[in-house]
Order: sequence, then structure tokens, then C-alpha cells
Amino acid sequence: MVFIRSTLFTLFLLVFTPVWSVLCMLAFPFLSPENRYSFIGLWNKVVIWLLWHLCGIHYEIRGIEHMRAALNQPVVILSKHQSAYETIAYIALLPKQLCFVFKRELLWIPFFGWALALLKMIHINRANKQTAALSVASQGRKRLSEGKWIMLFPEGTRTPRGSTKPYRKGGARLASATGALVIPIAHNAGSCWPKNSFLKNPGTVIFSIGPAITSEGKSGEELQQEVEGWIENEMRVIDPSAYK
Repeated sequence: MVFIRSTLFTLFLLVFTPVWSVLCMLAFPFLSPENRYSFIGLWNKVVIWLLWHLCGIHYEIRGIEHMRAALNQPVVILSKHQSAYETIAYIALLPKQLCFVFKRELLWIPFFGWALALLKMIHINRANKQTAALSVASQGRKRLSEGKWIMLFPEGTRTPRGSTKPYRKGGARLASATGALVIPIAHNAGSCWPKNSFLKNPGTVIFSIGPAITSEGKSGEELQQEVEGWIENEMRVIDPSAYK
């Protein structure tokens, strides 16, 4: 049944994504950036709904009050990265417009990437670390000044469940330089939708949102260490079997 449901989900995406992308490209010239974000976010909500009702992937959000308390402040979100699920879910579920930092290669994906290019996100060339860091710093400042929250995955790429990669400091440095709060997120999405997996396993994805961490008086390196410590400790709380 897992294979059948995963196949049906994939077939739906293959049809729904091009159709929705074309609708976005037709509608976006007449919409403000904020309304473009809401319009494209309907795709995310449909996909999360389908994963729940077709594939049995439920979700639970812990600590959402930490975000609600910071709605009117500049925020950099630093999240664990295990799956495609969280990249879809954050736009559908979080209470603020997000500006993702992502590799520019995503813009080359037919339909999906074309629609993504019409949003004010931060796309970087990961092959050139110096240029990427400058892009995050300059564009990040601008997006924060526009009232958006910056979303980064400090591990840089998806990691298998139960593992970690050294955290990159770009997001923490941006928060330190701008005085933004940092909100960390831990989750176990890899238990239901593992990295590069076709199969979507039923279960509950737990998103644990930590208290906002002030950047005041902290270097990017100090802030990064504090965030990494919170996320990795919380991972062992919400998904202990993965770390035995």
C-alpha cells in the first residue's frame, strides 16, 4: 500500500505542478509580491493535505507560540534539513511570509523552478562560497527590511535521519549583523519522507520550534553554536530511536 499510495502521489504531482505553475505565471504579473506568495502557497497546502490523507503523513507543531510572539520582529529561521517535506510544509504552515535561501539549480526545474523564479527569494551559487555568502548578506538585509523572515538550512543539504553535517555560519552571521532574532526548528521529516526516497511512509512529522534566540552581543560563530546545540539536542528528544 505504501508503494501504491506513493505512486498515486507522484502521479498527482506530475499533473498538478505544471498546471499550477502555468497559473502562477499567468497570474503573477497582476499580483503584489505578498499575494504571489499566498497564491503559490496554495500548491503547498494542497500537497500537505494530500500527503496527510493519501500517504498518511500527519504533522504536529510544537512551540508555534515562539513564532507568534516574534511576528513583528526581524527573524532568521534556521532549520534541520532531512527531507523535501519540510520545504513544502513551511510555506503552508508557518504564520509569516518566508524568504528561502536555496541553490540556483532549483530555478532550472521545469514549471516548478520557473514559478519559483517569480518570487523574491535568495538563490545562490553554492559552487562559489564567497559569492554565495555575499548574496545571503546583501539580499538577506533587504528582505528583512521588507518584513520577511529568512529561512535557511544551515547543514546546506538534506541529511539522512539520525545524522548531521557541520552547520554553516551564513544564517547566524546574517542575524548577528542585522540584530535579527534566530528561531531554530528541529523535525523528524526524514522518518516519513527520507532523502531521495520515492516511498512516503505513514507517520507523524514533529516540528519543534525553539524559543527565539537573541543575536545581540553575539558573533555569528557564537550564535551558530548555540543554534546547532539546541537543534541537535532537540532532535534526540523528538526522534530518540534515530540516535541510538
